[in-house]
Amino acid sequence: MADKQKRYEALVNVYHKELYRFAYWLAGDPTVAEDLVQETFLRAWRSLDSLLDQQAAKAWLITILRRENARRFERKQFDYSDVEQDTLCDTQTLDMEQNAERSQLQKRIMQLDEEYREPLLLQVVMGFNGDEIASILSLNKNTVMTRLFRARNQLKDNLQPSLQRGINNG
Repeated sequence: MADKQKRYEALVNVYHKELYRFAYWLAGDPTVAEDLVQETFLRAWRSLDSLLDQQAAKAWLITILRRENARRFERKQFDYSDVEQDTLCDTQTLDMEQNAERSQLQKRIMQLDEEYREPLLLQVVMGFNGDEIASILSLNKNTVMTRLFRARNQLKDNLQPSLQRGINNG
């Protein structure tokens, strides 16, 4: 039992911040993100013995978190509104232009279809490579790479009008 406790505490210490960051991107709400992370670690504790390869811990935890996020939608119906999602605040002080650009980028990422947004977030926010993303999403690596390519192109196309307006106004 002491060994299991040590393994668990090590997982929490190493991955809590990364899991929270990813959960926040998925949920857009700090409270929901924290709940998702807590549920993820609770499920991880219950099935810690099934984690045989410590090198796969990050992908294993992300998979649990994604499933917890999906369960959230199974349990309750949400009232949808046109209210903009909160933006992730950086602890560094950025000037207003940088904040506006970051907010615009986050908004455009969240507007991507889930099939494109999720692999992009796993790569950009969590730092997974194509093979790891394919494993997490249970997809072929070529499918993941195609979705990443399309996500970037859609993002670029969605940002072009904003950039063009900025150039024309400048």
